[in-house]
Amino acid sequence: MKKILLLLCLSFLVPKTYAQEYFPNNESVQNKNTNFTAFTNAKIYVTPTQIIEKGTLLIQNGKVIGAGATITIPKNCVTINLEGKSIYPSFIDIYTSFGIEKPKEITSTERNPLYDTKRVGYYWNESIRSEVNGYESFKYDPTKAEELLKAGFGVVGTHVPDGIAQGSGMLIALNNADKSTQLLSDKITNHFAFTKSATTNQSYPSSLMGMMALLRQMYFDLDWYKKGNAATKDLSLEALSNNEKLVQIFASEDKLNSVRASKIAKEFGLNYVLKGIGNEFERIEEIKKTNSKFIIPINFPEAYDVSDPYQANQMELKDLRFWNQAPTNLKVLSDNGIVFALTTDKLKKVEDFRTNLLRAIKYGFDTTKALEALTTIPASILGKSNEIGSLKTGSLANFVITSGEIFEEKTIVYENWVQGSKYVINDIMVKDIRGKYDLTVNNTKYKWTLDGDIAAPKSEITSVDAKKIKSKLTIANNWISIIIKPNDSTKTSFTRATGYIDDIEKISGKAILFNGNEVKWSAVKTAPFAKAVDSSKIEKNNMILPTTFPNVAFGTVKKATQQTLLFKNATVWTNEKEGVLEETDVLIKNGKIAAIGKNLSDASATVLDAKGKHLTSGIIDEHSHIAISRGVNEGGHNSSAEVTIEDVVNSEDVNIYRDLAGGVTTSQLLHGSANPIGGRSAIVKWKWGASAEEMLYKDQPKFIKFALGENVKQANWGITNPTRFPQTRMGVEQVFTDYFQRAKEYDLAWKTYNSSGKKGKGKAPRVDLELQTLAEILNKERFISCHSYVQSEILMLMNVAEKFNFRVNTFTHILEGYKVADEMKKHGVGASTFSDWWAYKFEVNDAIPFNGPIMHNAGLVVAYNSDDAEMSRRLNQEAAKAVKYGNISEEEAWKFVTLNPAKLLHIDDKVGSIKIGKDADVVLWNNNPLSIYAKAEKTIIEGVVYYDVQKDEAQRVAVAKERNELIGQLLQEKNKGMITQEPKKKEKIEYHCDSLEH
Repeated sequence: MKKILLLLCLSFLVPKTYAQEYFPNNESVQNKNTNFTAFTNAKIYVTPTQIIEKGTLLIQNGKVIGAGATITIPKNCVTINLEGKSIYPSFIDIYTSFGIEKPKEITSTERNPLYDTKRVGYYWNESIRSEVNGYESFKYDPTKAEELLKAGFGVVGTHVPDGIAQGSGMLIALNNADKSTQLLSDKITNHFAFTKSATTNQSYPSSLMGMMALLRQMYFDLDWYKKGNAATKDLSLEALSNNEKLVQIFASEDKLNSVRASKIAKEFGLNYVLKGIGNEFERIEEIKKTNSKFIIPINFPEAYDVSDPYQANQMELKDLRFWNQAPTNLKVLSDNGIVFALTTDKLKKVEDFRTNLLRAIKYGFDTTKALEALTTIPASILGKSNEIGSLKTGSLANFVITSGEIFEEKTIVYENWVQGSKYVINDIMVKDIRGKYDLTVNNTKYKWTLDGDIAAPKSEITSVDAKKIKSKLTIANNWISIIIKPNDSTKTSFTRATGYIDDIEKISGKAILFNGNEVKWSAVKTAPFAKAVDSSKIEKNNMILPTTFPNVAFGTVKKATQQTLLFKNATVWTNEKEGVLEETDVLIKNGKIAAIGKNLSDASATVLDAKGKHLTSGIIDEHSHIAISRGVNEGGHNSSAEVTIEDVVNSEDVNIYRDLAGGVTTSQLLHGSANPIGGRSAIVKWKWGASAEEMLYKDQPKFIKFALGENVKQANWGITNPTRFPQTRMGVEQVFTDYFQRAKEYDLAWKTYNSSGKKGKGKAPRVDLELQTLAEILNKERFISCHSYVQSEILMLMNVAEKFNFRVNTFTHILEGYKVADEMKKHGVGASTFSDWWAYKFEVNDAIPFNGPIMHNAGLVVAYNSDDAEMSRRLNQEAAKAVKYGNISEEEAWKFVTLNPAKLLHIDDKVGSIKIGKDADVVLWNNNPLSIYAKAEKTIIEGVVYYDVQKDEAQRVAVAKERNELIGQLLQEKNKGMITQEPKKKEKIEYHCDSLEH
């Protein structure tokens, strides 16, 4: 069996060498047809834009010899008259797993986490599978090929869709008649994705940010390896190097992930073809900026059955909206100049491809663009334009024959020829006899109506007085048979008529009456076929609802823009030496605070009456986990310093809008606390409707998350036998000491290399993103924000830091900070804590609500943070607790959520107070901001109003109206008999420090 499989693989690798073994050319066994075949009088689409009316297509030996209006037909030629029919190039799908067996997933008994690979000679991470070649496991699937052939496809690209670096893909002709020519290219594409391999239980990476970090490290390692720096051979990197000239395809599977993949491509000078998911229209501006070509599926969601109002209420507006807007994706991409090919990927049934494509065309997608996306564009992406995708001379004879325009619903696809081999979909010889006739059988007259499908029309015969006559019609090879049973006859009285369809205007033949007499019959057409239309079932385009920024509830139809604003007579909490100013004006201009005083004026400003209201700087949340995609923890290793939250900011999380409603303008998005050394953080401004890149704080200080305590030693993971180091608090200290020593040595190696004059020459140290990040801490270029609880560990980390000559920047949570505030003061560390959380796990038992005020009174910079999506919306009330529990002044308490976190984040020169020249990140409150009755009326970032309470009220009405409109559309779909799916409530994950991806 193994030998047979090996020979099969070799037959694909070297098809010419092994062709005779499998497909003998001995004339006694097989006669190869080398005749010319000419298809005449057809409308020929040589390319989507080069069309020949009444043309001839000439093929020989599986290739196009010529196509034109004046082609000379040679002798020894089979001629096929295709008058009234059209010829198109067969379609190409460059993203499939055709003929590839799904990789076997590891069993539940094998799922104990693996930290180091057991593979020898390959890359250290088992999700990097660049050495895998599609042809090694390929097995041609004739049944699946037939499905694709029926849909019009002649060529497919296929690969093994497993892992992050998935290896090479091949190109296959769907030629069921000649196996020897099926393989067009054994290696043509190189594949990547944001997915772990299903075949490994290696714990890293466990998050999207980990996958992005791994890809970066892989490319750095590839560059280092190619320069000959490695001591041993790495088959994964070797394959990656060998595949560099192949077409690089990245399955991003989401609009935001497309932007993320593009980011990596730009960093390393790559050119990914991005395989999307169908939601690209929602972020078309960002998609355009990738400058990438795309592969787009058209698996539109089925309508939801919203007849049960309780189930319907579980649906999020964005999902209802996506159902409505998804059919416009191809039009939007095309209108914006995005070059893309189409794929059958993600479809439940290949036969749905045509249905969905016709629906996209109905919603405005141009038919010429559609044909390009299936022929010339995929061929061009693969660099195979001279072989496939057109009917130019020399191309493979891959084409479909249709009854008319290929993208018209009534058009019949007759045949799909691949490499000159015919695959019959519908009988091309069947004549269309549908219509109305006067039927005469032995001088008895009837009315005869034929409708339905061409190949199997439905028959209805009535008497001259309109009484229905029982009858049965059969057609085969243009021979027609009718059995007629007159209403006044006995049970066994039948008339049997038969005839050959020669002239569809008049059909005739012979009939045998019930008494055995032979007579003549004829049918003369009186009216052509007109498809009956049930007006109640006419599928009209649904009204498409406008896309918003972002395309979720409370998104805006237009992006918010910067304004000049003048607040008059406000109570201004400056957070500066001026304190709280009564009846004061504040002018915002060009995104900055331009003036503070009384009786200010500016002719260009929108004036806002703030009398009786309070104007403050925006709240800053030092510790947040909202708006993060696919994992807040990269817990696969005990150090993940190489990952960054900046890669995975989710700009569409509704918690952003909710934070704005609570007056929050800036947050630090922190890695979780699954490991002692976590990932790098992202400082963001909540610019609702903007891209993730636009939300990132410009030139932000560098931060990283560290953690201590129960989480990092896996005390609360719920795993019966945790296997990852460390598992004790002693082990946590050793992790820090070990990694900082390694980082110190790494940093020294690079400094020595760079200062020795060898830069660019000789063997360079290997770039290690993890150690590089830790070296930045040693060089005082990156700050630590450390998750902490217990006083002994707090002291421990400060000792480790001082041993390596740096300082911890912030202890976050720090619920036993009141015990060691004096030591923290000496070290120079700040504190970001909870106001009154306590006893939610064992190491929090000693927490007290006086913690923040005690540390503040000891001279520490103290902030209150959320670490929680719900709490971040009411941090103003959290600040008020410092007044209640610590007798802190209102002004100082307010700084706990504004100026103090700005100081901890080293951005207090730009935000955190109302001062001329600072960013115009301000909030207008209807009451004292520390009051439980206070509501944010306007939240402004850099002069742009991102939240307005009055607009919010209007949006709530608009959201309800939109839901009703969409539910009405969905109910209509069900009433039409369309396929529907059950509404499903999506459980939204709200990340906390200890959240783990599964």
